[in-house]
Amino acid sequence: MTVSLPGRVDRRLRGEHGDILQAVDSCAAMVAADWDGQETANRSAVVPPLRRHLEQQGVLATLPAVLADVVEFAGYSLPATPVAAPPYVVITSRGPLLRATIEPGRLVVVLEAFNIVRGPTPAYRRIEPLEVAVTLE
Repeated sequence: MTVSLPGRVDRRLRGEHGDILQAVDSCAAMVAADWDGQETANRSAVVPPLRRHLEQQGVLATLPAVLADVVEFAGYSLPATPVAAPPYVVITSRGPLLRATIEPGRLVVVLEAFNIVRGPTPAYRRIEPLEVAVTLE
């Protein structure tokens, strides 16, 4: 049985970078601890604090190396050394997003710490534990 590229990347992340996933999860927990309740409708209560915690914990600086590792593990190479900034690493309202353009397409890894609750007033809610979404677009 052949494992898909997203499946291989997911396994590598969980197997070799579990400490980073745990650190992202911990930073997300710190963000949600500052909310009044289980969710917030304020995007600025998610993205800037998450970035700040990731930077303070040294996690943001490690994400480009994680991206480079999973790309190499998958058998591809990046045209340039990734950095902790767009287009490679973006902190979104869902969590850190890692992107790499490789020969079969764009590899996108989202470390999902929050989801968006749709309703009359959209809100952000913490996902526990952190989820990993890997796609090839």
